[in-house]
Amino acid sequence: MRDQLGRPLQDLRISITDRCNFRCTYCMPAHHQVFLSKDDLLTFEEITRLAQILVELGIQKIRLTGGEPLLRAGIENLVEKLVQIEGLHDLAMITNGYLLPRKAQALKAAGLHRLTISLDSLDNAVFRHMNGGLANVEQVLAGIAAAEQAGFAPLKINVVVQRGVNDHTLVNLAHYFKERGHILRFIEYMDAGTLNNWRMESVVPAHEILARIDAVLPLEPVEASYLGEVATRYRYRDGSGEIGVIASVTQPFCGNCTRLRLSANGQLYTCLFAKVGLNLRGLLRSGISDDKLKAHLAKHWQQRTDRYSELRTAQPTQEKIEMHYIGG
Repeated sequence: MRDQLGRPLQDLRISITDRCNFRCTYCMPAHHQVFLSKDDLLTFEEITRLAQILVELGIQKIRLTGGEPLLRAGIENLVEKLVQIEGLHDLAMITNGYLLPRKAQALKAAGLHRLTISLDSLDNAVFRHMNGGLANVEQVLAGIAAAEQAGFAPLKINVVVQRGVNDHTLVNLAHYFKERGHILRFIEYMDAGTLNNWRMESVVPAHEILARIDAVLPLEPVEASYLGEVATRYRYRDGSGEIGVIASVTQPFCGNCTRLRLSANGQLYTCLFAKVGLNLRGLLRSGISDDKLKAHLAKHWQQRTDRYSELRTAQPTQEKIEMHYIGG
């Protein structure tokens, strides 16, 4: 099944909560205090039903996000339901890592395939500045250790890069995780949502990130491993691992985007930078049949024309859904 630009449906991101125990400046600044009620959230049964139908339509990979997904009570029960869907090849989760010492073993036992952990700097002062002063580096490193002990390896470590904030700590991150066999993903600071006061001047372009790492730890390019892979991959020339850069701002990849995003309150979005989604919660609670629901989902993808990142500089600023609702 393809959209209006010929892009196939392959990937689904599911935000299971809009709440987070951090207040990262690029996602959910400290002044944001309005959250969904429990009744507004999709139930695990509703999420599983939608996932089942979307897998039938072509979804092969699902990533659970938030907010912070580990704040959702019983998250391992949802994992256990999703991994049983026939045709789903990969189930991953992105987390800030803070709660992994309590949750990693349960997630592994439930069948979660992969973990990605966000850690924007190893410098504690920088990290606290970026997360709203709510956690220390050591607490995330403890979560990484718990994930390792549970059998999640290698891990992916996401780093949102902001000029003048954490860009001077990138090489240190590369050294640290190269030695431990984990994969860094450096992400250009994006204009997701409307709360983060994004400016182009704060973006460190992918080529500059790579040049800084390559000058100390020489790199060479690696071919993409699948259609729609958003990270451009590089391996260390000494054969000891890899990094990647996600350059949504300076090198848009809209032409190969294969993703749908399901928000915590059941809105389905075809772009990270969208304003309006399809209200699936309303459809689910109306008693709609699976066949009719499947038809709505298919039509939503087939009508898709989104390519915001390619048009970013050619269009006026638009209101967009906040990142903690849609899962990044």
